Amino acid sequence: MTSTEVTTESEDSGPSGYAAARLRLLQGEARSGPPRRAALASLTDDWLSALFASATAHAGVRGAALVAVGGYGRGELSPRSDLDLLLLHDGSADAGAVATLADRIWYPVWDLGLALDHSVRTPAEARKTAGEDLKVQLGLLDARPVAGDLGLVASLRTAILADWRNQAPKRLPALDELCRERAERQGELQFLLEPDLKEARGGLRDATALRAVAASWVADAPREGLAEARRVLLDARDALHLTTGRATDRLALQEQDQVAGALGLLDADALLRQVYEAARTVSYATDVTWREVNRVLRARSARPRLRAMLGGGRAPAVDRSPLADGVVEADGEVVLARTARPERDPVLVLRAAAAAAQSELPLSRHVVRHLAGAAKPLPVPWPAEAREELVTLLGAGEATVPVWEALEAEGLITRLLPDWERVHCRPQRNPVHTWTVDRHLVEAAVRASSLTRRVGRPDLLLVAALLHDIGKGWPGDHSVAGEVIARDMAARIGFDQHDVGVIATLVRHHLLLIETATRRDLDDPATVRSVATAVGSASTLELLHALTEADALATGPAAWSTWRASLVTDLVKRVAAVLAGEEPEEPEPAAPSAEQERLAIEALRTGEPVLALHAQTETPHEDDAPEPVGVELLIALPDRPGVLPAAAGVLALHRLTVRAADLRAVELPTELGGSADVLLLSWRVAAEYGSLPQAARLRADLVRALDGSLDIRSRLAEREAAYPRRRGVKAPPPRVKVAAAGSQLATVIEVRAQDAPGLLHRIGRALEQSAVRVRSAHVSTLGANAVDTVYVTGQDGLPLAADRAAELAQEVEKALG
Repeated sequence: MTSTEVTTESEDSGPSGYAAARLRLLQGEARSGPPRRAALASLTDDWLSALFASATAHAGVRGAALVAVGGYGRGELSPRSDLDLLLLHDGSADAGAVATLADRIWYPVWDLGLALDHSVRTPAEARKTAGEDLKVQLGLLDARPVAGDLGLVASLRTAILADWRNQAPKRLPALDELCRERAERQGELQFLLEPDLKEARGGLRDATALRAVAASWVADAPREGLAEARRVLLDARDALHLTTGRATDRLALQEQDQVAGALGLLDADALLRQVYEAARTVSYATDVTWREVNRVLRARSARPRLRAMLGGGRAPAVDRSPLADGVVEADGEVVLARTARPERDPVLVLRAAAAAAQSELPLSRHVVRHLAGAAKPLPVPWPAEAREELVTLLGAGEATVPVWEALEAEGLITRLLPDWERVHCRPQRNPVHTWTVDRHLVEAAVRASSLTRRVGRPDLLLVAALLHDIGKGWPGDHSVAGEVIARDMAARIGFDQHDVGVIATLVRHHLLLIETATRRDLDDPATVRSVATAVGSASTLELLHALTEADALATGPAAWSTWRASLVTDLVKRVAAVLAGEEPEEPEPAAPSAEQERLAIEALRTGEPVLALHAQTETPHEDDAPEPVGVELLIALPDRPGVLPAAAGVLALHRLTVRAADLRAVELPTELGGSADVLLLSWRVAAEYGSLPQAARLRADLVRALDGSLDIRSRLAEREAAYPRRRGVKAPPPRVKVAAAGSQLATVIEVRAQDAPGLLHRIGRALEQSAVRVRSAHVSTLGANAVDTVYVTGQDGLPLAADRAAELAQEVEKALG
């Protein structure tokens, strides 16, 4: 509550000066966290008790009580929490008197601007409503008397708990389904950049559901760390309420730094990491608890049938099927054999995990806890069996994830791989990334498991996938830092010197193929030679190709497409040829295709631009249909200045995204016996949304842009102003640099900037004003980030001198800033 809403004790603060006392409590910093929530609940109890006493005296109602339910019933009042109240009465009073009693309680609450969730019921009505509405029943499980007839409340609580336990076989599956539906809508808290602390999976709703399961006596949640996780989430919500002054549970980007400061944390990343840790604890407890609930309910339903079949005798013992040395399956879980001795068998942790993943069975929580306490540490370097079990675990596909999470929940992963701690729950603020760093690494291994048949050393691929971003826990370039860490970790795992070198190379260059393919001219021999030099061998290239795909697929849907895959495959083929001893041919000016020549002749005849649009598709993979990878746009027009910015601007106005651009001049004979240059632009474009514009409209706007009657710059600015930017983290400024040793044929200018309509248009204008010629452009966009690479020459067609190139980069950066 803000100071504008309640200021003094005299302003409708109720008989106890509640408003002023509440304000003082919320503004005091010394009592944050659980003490403040408990104090706020106690203060609210006192005020409502006074209201209730005054109201019952006025209404003349006996046999009534005021009951706190839900979060208020648990004493978890955040600054902007609703007050969940039930006015319980025994039904003996007149309905008008009960209504008067209710009004004299509810209206003072509303007068203070507090959110109120209220109901008036008899115990029978409360039980009936709870039986019909699961959410009401959940709220009543936390019922707590505030004022009035305590016996009435106690009897209701007893009845509600008895109903809950009796109805558990029906109610618990319904609650499980409710939680799953909410998770589908809200996502997983531990991976969201703007998580809902209450509704997302692993949030406060799930923590409350675990309390309800425990109250059913069917199963109990793992208690280790759960209370602390709940406290972290509640503290974050308290700080969010005070920071925003609103009853919100969504931790939006623009509030994260302030919330972190209010909690005494370094920055927003530290806040997210702490919240993710808490959510991960709740999520793991949720998985374990519901698995146990379902197991118990299945056993209960099967028991009567078994007894009938056995004539009332005892149920047979649970089967124990061997899975690996010291590891068996029992009742749908992976447990240890009776003869297993973890204190004498250091490989048992990995052997049990690999067996669970390969069998697609969960690891028993009790087994994981036992292993965490009793297992002997692995020697360094690991024995061959341990390394093989790790590779088996990583190669199990999707089944790897829950097993890995179980090991991580008990600290076994960081015990096996100490450097894992630095990426544990580390957020990634690029919206292209779906996962935290650690989960992304596991997902990359999952994706790599489906690619192992493409490579000669699947073990190196899987381990490199697990380690490729391990450097993100350290400052600086994560690929450079990751190479050092991966070298140490691979040696620890027990790989020999050669294999350690291959894994280190894969980690160092895991972005090389995708960045080169999407940002460099593959027809330039220098591009292919530089990749071949970095990779070193055909076997490493094979592994790097698979790792590139696995990394992209594990990043998110925006990171991989048929178009990107085709570019990477083309680059790999060229590099493989060089590694096989072939020299890349120096590119010669390619003869125009028949259609390009026809367009060029038409442009020379008319003196105006000529356009053609052609949809492009890739060859389908297996049973999939061909996937569109964009549209080829061909433009021919007499050579003149300003073509690149004009064409790029027109495409931006028509909401077409440029994926690649090639510009070259073709010399054609004229009717008078001479010759003239015609510019050919061959671009790959795609519609942002909707259908493609007609070529005639593009041509008309291009003519207007070239003759100056269409002010592209103003039109783009108007459109941007019409759609205000969403609040959030401010984008970093553009950065423009000259790519070192990028090409022998041209100077390579690399632009990194926030993606926005017309970015290539602005780059083109800056280059045009600097009097350089554009040879080709390569556009790469991931989420909100764009990396545009432009190959330029001087007017003489040669690369720029080093000082002129550096000056050009500064000019472009200044123009974009």
